[in-house]
Amino acid sequence: MDTRSGDKSEGAVGNSGGGRVRTAALAGVRALVLAVVAPVGSITLFVLSVVSLVLVSVGIGIVTTPWVLAAVRGFANWRRLVAAQWSGVRIPPAYRPVPKGANPWRRCFHLLGDPATWRDLMWLPVDFTAGFVTALLPAALLTYPFEGFALGAGLWQVFTDGTRVGWWYGFVPVSGQLSALGAAALGAALLVTGVYTAPLLLRVHFLLTRSVLASGQGELAERVRVLTETRRDAVDTSAAELRRIERDLHDGAQARLVAMGMDLGTVEALIEKDPAKAKQLLAQARKSSAEALTELRDLVRGIHPPVLAERGLGDAVRALALRMPISTEADVDLPGRPEAPVESAAYFAVSEVLTNAVKHSGADRIWVDVHHTPEHGGMLRIAVTDNGHGGASIGAGSGLSGVERRLGTFDGVLAVSSPAGGPTMVTMEIPCELS
Repeated sequence: MDTRSGDKSEGAVGNSGGGRVRTAALAGVRALVLAVVAPVGSITLFVLSVVSLVLVSVGIGIVTTPWVLAAVRGFANWRRLVAAQWSGVRIPPAYRPVPKGANPWRRCFHLLGDPATWRDLMWLPVDFTAGFVTALLPAALLTYPFEGFALGAGLWQVFTDGTRVGWWYGFVPVSGQLSALGAAALGAALLVTGVYTAPLLLRVHFLLTRSVLASGQGELAERVRVLTETRRDAVDTSAAELRRIERDLHDGAQARLVAMGMDLGTVEALIEKDPAKAKQLLAQARKSSAEALTELRDLVRGIHPPVLAERGLGDAVRALALRMPISTEADVDLPGRPEAPVESAAYFAVSEVLTNAVKHSGADRIWVDVHHTPEHGGMLRIAVTDNGHGGASIGAGSGLSGVERRLGTFDGVLAVSSPAGGPTMVTMEIPCELS
């Protein structure tokens, strides 16, 4: 009798069971993180928001409210990011762009006039009440059973001498070894339930979040609005890029080429009358041509770096890290290449975030992590972390708003975690497949 097929079946079952346990354990750890972080962050931000809004009437809140609301948005965007990463629940942001150069008064009331701001504020109390419960439940189903196992193993003797009920485990009164074994049996039932339901319950937590944070408009209408905004941003960015290229050509390479042409005309007139002077002008023209070539190469690199076109995003990010004036480590794991537009957007987003870190963070080390996961249709995930003094936020003049708009063209998400004192982590996620 051939037992190989039976062995394979048993191995597959074992692997499936082991994978289910690992998935459930990971979901439990993530749920526990949410159960700890969610109420602390939500309660703190809710109290700060209420106080700041009350202070608007006396003028102080006009200055503080934009900063508080920026922190609320950052917290909500972090939740959007982990919802997509951990459970595949996408919660698209629907914030109205803040006008550039707006004074504190206009900025404050623009934010207060944005429906997405009020959805964020309504979400905070939901998050530290129902959100806390839905996050705690999968973690409890996977940890509470071990108390039942401990009681069944003899811990019940600490609470009773067997003549009275000394402890309740769930609905089981523990008064002796037999009832302690009943508690262990209940713990086993809860653990099995947790293994099968923890990922689903974690997804319920994020679906609750989406029900409050997502726009009340229809999905199609919201999609049209987002596409309209991202198209406008893309057109504006393209126009600004064309103006920059024209300015750089006019002020740089074009001016040098004109000067070189004039030098060559003078050489033509002096080559017989004053050969020494003509030789000097030829050397100057050669130098101008080399400088013009360097400027043209820099300009081309700014439009689409050759290393990006030739070797892909991974090597382009590594080359970018090597050019940074502070120590930068790049960890890249990409088994293929994204589409060219996504690749370009990701590269320039990383470049902008690194430039911000060098200019503003005060860090002496930066870490860049780039990897792709095939789950949920494929996600390109990039994290840039520095050990600086923190305080970075979207919309605070740091350039991160531009990065967010650039990624938004591809349905990408940007999240910033930057507490005072650091460290700062900027996480970017772009849906895409690799070739």
